[in-house]
Amino acid sequence: MLQVINHMSRGTVALSDVPCPIPSSGSVLIRTRRSLVSVGTERMLVDFGRANFIEKARQQPDKVRQVLDKVRVDGLAPTLEAVRAKLDEPMAMGYCNVGTVAELGVDVGHLRLGDRVASNGKHAEMVVVPKNLCVRIPDGVSDEAASFTVIGAIALQGLRLAAPTLGEAVVVTGLGLVGLMTVQLLRAQGCRVLGIDFERDKLALARQFGAEVVDVSTGADPVAAAMEFSRGRGVDAVVITASTKSNEPMHQAARMCRRRGRIVLVGVTGLALSRADFYEKELTFQVSCSYGPGRYDPAYESAGQDYPVGFVRWTEQRNFEAVLDMLAEGRLDVAPLISHRFTLEQAADAYALIAEHKPCLGILLEYPTDFRLHDLRAAQTIRILAPAVITGRPSAVTIGVIGSGSYAGRVLIPALRETSAELKAVASSNGLSAANVARKNGIALATTDAATILGDSAINTVVIATRHDSHAHYVCEALSAGKHVFVEKPLAIDGDQLMAIQRAYSQARTPQGLVPLIMVGFNRRFAPQIVKIKALLALTQEPKAFVMTVNAGAIPAQHWTQDRKIGGGRIVGEGCHFIDLLRHLAGCRISRLHASGFGKGSGIRDDKVNIMLEFDDGSIGTIHYLANGHRSFPKERLEVYCAGAILQLENFRSLRGFGWPQFSRHTLWRQDKGQKQCAAAFVQSITNVASSPIPFDELIEVAEATLAAQQELGA
Repeated sequence: MLQVINHMSRGTVALSDVPCPIPSSGSVLIRTRRSLVSVGTERMLVDFGRANFIEKARQQPDKVRQVLDKVRVDGLAPTLEAVRAKLDEPMAMGYCNVGTVAELGVDVGHLRLGDRVASNGKHAEMVVVPKNLCVRIPDGVSDEAASFTVIGAIALQGLRLAAPTLGEAVVVTGLGLVGLMTVQLLRAQGCRVLGIDFERDKLALARQFGAEVVDVSTGADPVAAAMEFSRGRGVDAVVITASTKSNEPMHQAARMCRRRGRIVLVGVTGLALSRADFYEKELTFQVSCSYGPGRYDPAYESAGQDYPVGFVRWTEQRNFEAVLDMLAEGRLDVAPLISHRFTLEQAADAYALIAEHKPCLGILLEYPTDFRLHDLRAAQTIRILAPAVITGRPSAVTIGVIGSGSYAGRVLIPALRETSAELKAVASSNGLSAANVARKNGIALATTDAATILGDSAINTVVIATRHDSHAHYVCEALSAGKHVFVEKPLAIDGDQLMAIQRAYSQARTPQGLVPLIMVGFNRRFAPQIVKIKALLALTQEPKAFVMTVNAGAIPAQHWTQDRKIGGGRIVGEGCHFIDLLRHLAGCRISRLHASGFGKGSGIRDDKVNIMLEFDDGSIGTIHYLANGHRSFPKERLEVYCAGAILQLENFRSLRGFGWPQFSRHTLWRQDKGQKQCAAAFVQSITNVASSPIPFDELIEVAEATLAAQQELGA
């Protein structure tokens, strides 16, 4: 299927062929009929993409600080590679979609197949949308009118915050799509409206919708006009829907308001506020969040947990419904807002129009009608490369990758490419990311259906790089299919999952009758400096003391890795790396473990943790996993005390020895955490029909220790 994407690294918008998405539980698959280009928002994205590297940096000073911190920790070369890789990721465009329901996920009770729906879906022939972001379109509302639903909800949410009442005088600054719909909604509420802009065509539309207007392009004073409009009292409220870097709209809004007036920012403007403006009048100022309550709340949007109507009357979904009701009743007229129509194949022309800042307002994309429902399954897998002509001996390892997120695309798959393995397919629920990763890495197939990989007899090895809660499921499925498995950490996020993997492994056999290899991506044990430490420790039989300090950095409580049901929590999701590393360096079983966290009452305790390990040979290890440090401090530091000598490894770049005969320092030009060596060791083991680089029993031991540490930390 075709999707509109923005290549942020070079600033071009184009159509891309991507796999058709599959609806998950609580989501809806929609065949698009129309979509609306949000000129203001999407123009900003296009302009950002067209900017050069320095201009991009100036527009995102917070990101520049992050980059400088990364340079100090990881070095210049890997930082530049990470920045280029991030900019090279294509961005899916659009959020105003109208179509028909083609398929329903589990637990979507308010819709039926064939329903016409409005949603915040992308500009694509097929989109998957969570059920709380999708509403049925009334029969009397056309597809074109319904495509304004999301824009209308943005305007409506701004009004709900401004709380206008019958007869109040309200100013709307910025008469784009959102501004003009705001004008109409205010008029429907019985308000007197003054519209401010500098484009005459938009001012004429506002006047047509019943507003008085101020044309600032003529030099008119908007503050004076607002005072006259409000009979000298000052306006009751100002809704700012403009997009500008200037602070002037905020300054003007404060000056034109009456005492205790309200200002709501729906658009984007400079926020260098004057205290005097607000203090003397006791003004209130609020920023409106998109479509309404529920926006950016994973529980509402992704998990489908609605807010009780008795407590939250207007959610984003209910705002969608209200806009559609207004359209059905004729209180909103969007026909005059349509300035251009393009077919999907002409999408690049539509974006050229807005990139060149030519006069435009509502730009509609019209979609082909020949995409039949029976094509869905076939469309879930696309061929990126033509079938290769095999000459010579084929690879002993043919890989299918499930998951195409940041780590898989930037690190894991490139590492596998450098081995002798053949990468045949990549699967992801996000068809765009799967197609992008496949194109960048010369992978033949991209799919949104993981079963395509699991059921392909030509693929003998599965690499799993999905969200943590799905790891165990895919491991068991791959083992049952007789395939070798490489799974990104963690192996499992609870005891039941771990037991299921053990059962599946005990029964699994390859088509050749061999036990499949299973490997977890514990790459740090393969890092060159860890290999050196292991060799040095082998020279002595004395017990060792390990101190691992991880300056992990804070992650928002809402991030999926913090959710124990999805990410497992940070110790299960990431701390397992360091338990494995110390287990590897000790070279013997963990005999005892104790974990303690701190920060009672802070809501999250398992990202500020001390884990103490004891080993069968008398060695001990301490892991300080801390999210409350400063980013300028090294992220990972390992110290080893043994036989009157010390080894210190910092950020996998600098290894120093104190008191070690014939060893003092091993410094790398760039950080090396062993990802390439880890992938190579796994592929080589399969090729040579050898045992796994990490024994299965050791993987289970580390997983059990990690889960035990998490259990000690409590809820």
